[in-house]
Amino acid sequence: MEAKHSASMEDYLESILMLSEGKEAVRVSQMSKALGVKMPSVTSALTKLSQEGLVEHKRYGLVQLTPEGERIAQDVFHRHEALRHFLAEILNIDPETAVDDACKMEHTISPATQEKLAKFVEFVSQPPEGQPRWLKIFHHYLKQAKLPKEYVTRCLKED
Repeated sequence: MEAKHSASMEDYLESILMLSEGKEAVRVSQMSKALGVKMPSVTSALTKLSQEGLVEHKRYGLVQLTPEGERIAQDVFHRHEALRHFLAEILNIDPETAVDDACKMEHTISPATQEKLAKFVEFVSQPPEGQPRWLKIFHHYLKQAKLPKEYVTRCLKED
């Protein structure tokens, strides 16, 4: 069974992944700024992550993910993106709120729920004929706080 890392440690790993886009490594100062924490906090977290074999970090040097650290960071990133997409695109949550909420949720969602949510988002996002009708109706419902008249009429006929 895989060791569970704290939400904070997962955030550090994810930030290294995001900041290192196209580069080999990142600086502690970059992480401090991105995460909104003081540099000693970053250094402390990196020491722990280094002891766990998830990052390579030398004092005052650059930070790199190990292959295992990158695997975990990618997993956290994929959870985050699936949740963000679900919140912003399916539930029509404000994009900034969706990012914040996804960050909080990504650490607590079970693997089984995450997998099904990701598959649902993928399914809904890639229909051959564009956005599904039911999703358009749902977005209308969110804006108007009532179902479209033609939808209600059609549902009543089907009953």
